[in-house]
Parts: sequence; structure tokens; C-alpha cells
Amino acid sequence: MSQKMTVQLSTETAAAHWGDNALISFASEGAVIHCTNDDVYGAIQQAARKLNGQGIVEVELKGTEWDLESIWSFIQGFRDSKKNNDVIWAALTDVDEKELNARILTTNWTRDIINKTAEEVAPRQLATMASEFIKSVAPAGTVTTKIVKDKDLLTEGWVGTYAVGRGSERTSAMLQLDYNPTGDVDAPVFACLVGKGITFDSGGYSIKPSGGMASMKSDMGGSALATAGLAMSILRGLDKRVKLVLCCAENMISGRALKLGDIITYKNGKTVEILNTDAEGRLVLADGLQFASAQNPELIIDCATLTGSAKMAVGNDFHSLLSFDDELSQKALTSAQEENEGLWRLPLMEFHRNMLPSNFADLANIGSGPYSPGASTAAGFLSYFVDDYKKGWLHMDCSATYRTAPSDKWSAGATGVGVRTLANLLTK
Repeated sequence: MSQKMTVQLSTETAAAHWGDNALISFASEGAVIHCTNDDVYGAIQQAARKLNGQGIVEVELKGTEWDLESIWSFIQGFRDSKKNNDVIWAALTDVDEKELNARILTTNWTRDIINKTAEEVAPRQLATMASEFIKSVAPAGTVTTKIVKDKDLLTEGWVGTYAVGRGSERTSAMLQLDYNPTGDVDAPVFACLVGKGITFDSGGYSIKPSGGMASMKSDMGGSALATAGLAMSILRGLDKRVKLVLCCAENMISGRALKLGDIITYKNGKTVEILNTDAEGRLVLADGLQFASAQNPELIIDCATLTGSAKMAVGNDFHSLLSFDDELSQKALTSAQEENEGLWRLPLMEFHRNMLPSNFADLANIGSGPYSPGASTAAGFLSYFVDDYKKGWLHMDCSATYRTAPSDKWSAGATGVGVRTLANLLTK
């Protein structure tokens, strides 16, 4: 067994020979992270990435300066997408130890399932894996599940999920999971979480270039986030009824695939003309939002890696938030701030709902015009499938889900950002 490197924290500046404002120094007993700026947790995460980059895979965090948030920051940065890194730390209080282990469990699950290949995580597999994960963390008898698949989707009216996935040999599926810790089968539903579960997105006939397609195994990141957010909230003691709806499909090209000009008629009667087959996430989410609305919850949150426009606006460090509900939006932003996660609100106004004209249907699935605000019009499209879209609905365009290249704080691949924010919203 190899010896673990010890890592300590210091608020003192590193000796001059380590360089100006050096983040890390080394001594015979191990490494020291020098936290000398205001962003202590960011510095710790950066230092963890540097240690990982030097090939260090086993560390022991030593010293009384390590607390819950600093340990968590180190673990986030030290994790690698290819290696099983090992971190040990001195025991925390029972409450903090429980919280830390819950973060590790849920975030590792999120990062692992997003990083898996599309061959490993097909639509039905995603629905099953999410269901099993929630069952593994929930008290016995509190979870019931149903997976609607293939042509049964048409029978129940979930036409968007079926249409997007019909070009693939891998059948589409919708997970309908009910977490009910109340013991009352008639208990009201507090919240519905809806996740986009596109397990691979070729773009369909509006095909993506290779560079844009290489990371599209991660297009089910919204489903992973919604699942892990529910799991984290359960581990934090969620005592309200919450339903999880994952709309899972693979967007591929074949003789049966969606074509430009096709029209989908949804369960609520809305007709949608397909003008871009790469705007498929909103087509499956429309099913999930209708299911969610039918449960009459206080809160609906949908999570999706939906638009490149959102990522262009906020980059990789924030998820984008769009909603007509100002009070609820502020609660979400506060939750993110409390959890040290990035969430940024983008505009969503009534006129965005009117920027989806079609000559042959009620709506087109993309906005019109050369400067169409893609993230806002996508949210506007989704609003047509929420019964009361102005109250109690949040849309998260998950820009921070996945990184195609490593940064100074993150390895390449999935991040798990947003899990804690969702859990905060559900439990507070």
C-alpha cells in the first residue's frame, strides 16, 4: 500500500522560493495549501487540482483547520475522471460527517453516470439506474416507481419522448417516481422534478459537427441532476412528497427519425412543428411538464442541458435560471448562494413565448429571427406545457453540468454542480 501524502492548510504566505503568492508548498511531511486570499474554498479546490495534476492520488487532510466546507472543496477539485482518488480526513461532528458523506454519495453518482458512455447508459437504463439510486437512499416503503417505455409512451400520450427517440434502436422511456414519506397515499405533492434524459444527442437530421457531438453522452445531465438533488434532499431529511419525472430518449438518425417539418400533437392539444431536430430536449420535457402539472404540486423544477445560448451567456461555472416567478427565483438564487454553487438568472418575459411562430402548427420548436434569444425562447416554449407557468415553476438550463476540458478547479467531465442547490430548495 502506498503512503498517503499529508495536506495541511495555512493562512500564511508561502516562502519566497516557492514563487510569488504560491498556492502550494512542500516539506518533508507533505504539502501545505496557502489560503491567503478571500476565496478560501476556491483556493483549496485549485490546490487539489494541482496535486492531482502531479499524479498524487492518495492524501490525508491533517490539522484542525479542515472543516466541512474546506474538505468538500478539496474533494471536488481532487476528483479525477479517470482515477479513483482517495482522501481521508479527521472525524468531523456527527452532523457534518453525515452531510459530507451525503454530498460525496450523491455527487459521485451524478458525475459517474454522466461520464459513462451512451452505450452504458441507454434511455431505459437511465430510468432504471435513477430509480434504483433513489430507492437505495430512501427509507423502506417510501418509493414507488413506474417506467413507461416504447409504444406505451404513445398509449399514455407522451408523444414528445417517443418522437425524439423513434430514430434510435434503443427504446425511449419515462420514469415516474413517487417519493412519499408521509405514509398517506393521498398526501398532496409538494414538488415535481423533471429531468431531460437525452442519453446521446447526435442532433438528428440537424446533425451536430463532430466537435459538438463528442460530449453529447452528457445530454442526460438534467436527469442526473434532478435525481441526485432528490437523493440529497432525502438524505437531509425531506419529509414532503416529491415526484421525479425523467424523460429519456436517444436522438439519432434513421429512416424512422424525426424530420424537419414533422408536427407533434401533444397531450394538452398543442401542436409543434419541428424546424430543428437538434432542439429535441424541449420536446421531451414538454411531456414531463404536463405530467408534473397534473400532480398539482406547489413547485415544479425542470433541469436540462438545454441550450448553447445559456452556456454562451454564463459559461461553465453557473447554471442558468429562467422563471416568471420572481419570489421563487430569489429563493433559488439564495439556495445556490448558501450552498456555494453558481446559479444566474436569465430573462424570461411574456414576449419570449410569442417568438416561436409556425405556419402549420401552434408553435415551432425553435425561435425565429437572426438574434433570437435561444435560452429564453426555449423556456418560453416549455411554458406552454405548465398549467400555471407564472407561479411555482423554475427552469434550470444546466450550463455547469459538464466540462469538455479540465480547468483550474475541475477535471474534465461532469461536475455535480446544482445537486446541493436543489436539495436546499426542497428542504428549506
